[in-house]
Amino acid sequence: MDLVALTSRLTFLRFPVGHVYLWAEPEGLTLVDSGLPGSAPAIADAIRELGHRPEDVRRLVLTHFHEDHVGSAAEIAGWGEVEVVAHRDDVPYIQREQAGPPPDLLDWERPLYEQVTAGLPADPPAPVRVDRPVGDGDVLDFGGGAHVVGAAGHTPGSLGLFLSGSGVLFTGDAVARTPDGEVILGVFNADRAGAAASFARLAAVNAEIACFGHGEPLTEGAADRLRAAANRPDPADAG
Repeated sequence: MDLVALTSRLTFLRFPVGHVYLWAEPEGLTLVDSGLPGSAPAIADAIRELGHRPEDVRRLVLTHFHEDHVGSAAEIAGWGEVEVVAHRDDVPYIQREQAGPPPDLLDWERPLYEQVTAGLPADPPAPVRVDRPVGDGDVLDFGGGAHVVGAAGHTPGSLGLFLSGSGVLFTGDAVARTPDGEVILGVFNADRAGAAASFARLAAVNAEIACFGHGEPLTEGAADRLRAAANRPDPADAG
């Protein structure tokens, strides 16, 4: 896991699968996503390396229920007074009250999906309570106002988060970036048409920085890059 400073308050915790982001304010720390099961010790070490304490975490925002995003949420929630936030439509899956819907895979996604899932832990993530279910338009009290953007499609309750005071957008897996830097619609979507519509909604936000669940962040001019990508024809619609 690598630490990359994106702004004076925002640090990118780069994991091989499932990135985590840390937002630091005097009032406390906010984590966006929690990585795979077993990631909590590395996240705690990163927090200490940055001069904070794990018990300074006040908020954990989960962008959706997939295990590379909620895998260590239960352990992090036990560090102290941590409010766990997620979109209300993914709450039953995060709390493991129901099984989440599987992805509707395109043919080209199947071998990639098999490769990714083969590398995941055998045991599912521990369930975690969600203290604050949210929906589109809700605002969280950090980052100058963190606006929830409903981004259903990858999962029913995927969300984006836009920090209006700093121009930072967290997309979860609704948008991704390939190793060669291309911005794309996220893969493994439960509802591809819904995911494409959510991509367009996120691209409409005037973001300067975009932070993805998979792929390197865009650190400037993010809105233009997202809009250009969202307006490209979908190869799945060809022919």
